Amino acid sequence: MKVLGLCGSLRRASLNRALLGVLAQEMPEGTSLTIHDGLADLPLFSSDLAEPASATALKAAIADHDAVVFATPEYNYSIPGALKNAIDWASRPPPQSPLRGKPVGIIGAATGMSGTMRAQLHLRQILVYTDSPAMAQPEVLIPRAHERFTDGVLTDDSVRALLRTFAGALAAHVARYPARA
Repeated sequence: MKVLGLCGSLRRASLNRALLGVLAQEMPEGTSLTIHDGLADLPLFSSDLAEPASATALKAAIADHDAVVFATPEYNYSIPGALKNAIDWASRPPPQSPLRGKPVGIIGAATGMSGTMRAQLHLRQILVYTDSPAMAQPEVLIPRAHERFTDGVLTDDSVRALLRTFAGALAAHVARYPARA
């Protein structure tokens, strides 16, 4: 099973990017996670624009993987604009979107006490339109993330264990949704 990781934060030192990196290490045998780093290259979505190469590359990456994991911080009780923009590009045109029917998982880390619960809820709402079945449990909502990483390295074993559990559950979730023809 091949999983594509999309980080909603454009920061190179993002805790959510680091979270995806740890998840990649904890994937079960026979699975892999590749982080896609092209979201910063996407122009703001407009149906007046021809599809840019960066959007074509994003759509191809999604299509080439069995599942997508979104790692999102929480900005103003929602997902970052860069992540919403990427979903807008990837979901057009709707019938041919590689997100249609693609199983997804959602993780997130934030410095606040609520982790990323509101951003994740909003992302689930957005994914209704793309018809992407989102895994419900286990939730990975990491609060006070700045206390769990040192220089981008995870120092909290409980978070690593949660990510390992998430990775196993994701493999089972993806198995319920056979690849589209």
